[in-house]
Amino acid sequence: MQESTQKLVNAGKMLPLMEEFYTIQGEGYHKGTAAYFVRIGGCDVGCHWCDVKESWNADLHPPTDTDVIVENASKYSDVVVVTGGEPLTWDMTLLTKGLKDKGAQTHIETSGAYSLTGKWDWICLSPKKVKLPKEEIYSVANELKCIVFNKNDFAFAEEQAAKVSDNCILYLQPEWSVREKMIPLIVDYVMKNPKWKVSLQTHKYLNIP
Repeated sequence: MQESTQKLVNAGKMLPLMEEFYTIQGEGYHKGTAAYFVRIGGCDVGCHWCDVKESWNADLHPPTDTDVIVENASKYSDVVVVTGGEPLTWDMTLLTKGLKDKGAQTHIETSGAYSLTGKWDWICLSPKKVKLPKEEIYSVANELKCIVFNKNDFAFAEEQAAKVSDNCILYLQPEWSVREKMIPLIVDYVMKNPKWKVSLQTHKYLNIP
């Protein structure tokens, strides 16, 4: 990447855009809602079960003017979900300002591993064991989504739930490749611990992005 382009990316004026698409939010609190997704490249958290590993290397995704991303999103929806990769690898200030100037609701899906930038109407925190969230994000998370790959993840989920605010909605979501094994365990756990809710990747059942 040219030095001049890298400076623009570092400033948030350009972002490594992996893909953008209009679809239905499939997970968590806003499931079933039409939304424009902006997937930003770059992530060093490295979850072994990640289903978008192609997003990890930011160099594979073209730096795109943030203003262009905003214009594209504003044509489709007033709900814009920024995801990754790990979007907070980059400064989200200009992206969210542009989206909010267009009247959009700004949602982010993040591991919280990097400092929070940008102005968000909804923060979905999905913490990972390999790179824990920054302490600052727990108090402002609207939704805690913990992925359950094995039985040990219930204990991790409880550790994370103890750090968020009382207003944060708690979700347990089976990792897709082991869903048939983990869904019965999650259902049983939520029935015994009703502060939690079940989240499913309904977009995969609907066969949409």
